[in-house]
Amino acid sequence: MNRIWKHSPRDAIFVFLCVAQLMLMPALAAKWDGASLPQQAGTFALLVFMTTYNIIIIAHLFTHTPWFESPTLNGIASALNSFNIGQSVQAYQLSHVRNHHRYNNDRKGPDGQTKDTSSTFRDGRNGEHASLSRYALAGALSTLMDVGRAHLSLIRLWRVGDREHALRDLAAREPVRRARELQQVRIDRMVHFAGTCILLAISWRWTLLCYLPAFYLSLALVNMQNYYEHYGAVPEDRCADSASYYGQLYNLLAFNDGFHQEHHLRPQTHWSLLPEVRREFATRLDTTRRIISPVPAIIGFLDWRRPLLHREASTAHSDLP
Repeated sequence: MNRIWKHSPRDAIFVFLCVAQLMLMPALAAKWDGASLPQQAGTFALLVFMTTYNIIIIAHLFTHTPWFESPTLNGIASALNSFNIGQSVQAYQLSHVRNHHRYNNDRKGPDGQTKDTSSTFRDGRNGEHASLSRYALAGALSTLMDVGRAHLSLIRLWRVGDREHALRDLAAREPVRRARELQQVRIDRMVHFAGTCILLAISWRWTLLCYLPAFYLSLALVNMQNYYEHYGAVPEDRCADSASYYGQLYNLLAFNDGFHQEHHLRPQTHWSLLPEVRREFATRLDTTRRIISPVPAIIGFLDWRRPLLHREASTAHSDLP
């Protein structure tokens, strides 16, 4: 009998959390109309927390290290969790793993563009990061509108449209694998669309007054997390292109999410082994001037003494073995 888990049985906790959110969201919608104002506020806060945590931790780790040996099970997990995070997990995998981790929050090139489409420098001026408000709030609005367009376009529900050049360009070149990836994007979108319709049928008030605002706020918080995972870092230095946070409690609850520099060094390493990556690169990391945050990235704005190393760095690249 083949084993179920591709990397570790501990990934079962993510399956449990995904299923719990999947079941809880319709239940919250069903109770919305008769809830008191404090209960509605609690529902909103819980939804923001679940969605933000899912995108930052659960879905993010899945894009790098899928849980199951079976591609079918991974496809089911991708589709169901797409409903939880409000967007295609497969599309997230393509843009995050194949774009962000290839170009590592790069600066603008001679053409005035970044290759990393999520780079904090993309909308910045004079070699600086974009403002937090532009990156987090405007970026969240852009994502929300893109999801809305996918819902309203029947074509995009059934196929990845010809105008979606960025997404199509990130898909695998090998025909069979490419077809499978683009099909998974379609399945993810259809499951998310069907789930949204179910939520609207249960309570359109909850969907419009709670779910959509909570989804937008979650996207903004996710963007804030990414912003402070790279703010002030040096894109050209592979040992200093991210910010890590080593607090034990946070990394216990967030499955070593704070080891972000280590994650950039070895993106396909299972979350449980990231402390080992730190030990592997200890000499390089300890002798490199880099950002070690005193707080988790999602509240990185509290790190008001953070050095802006990107202003000091030369354009020399750091090579890894």
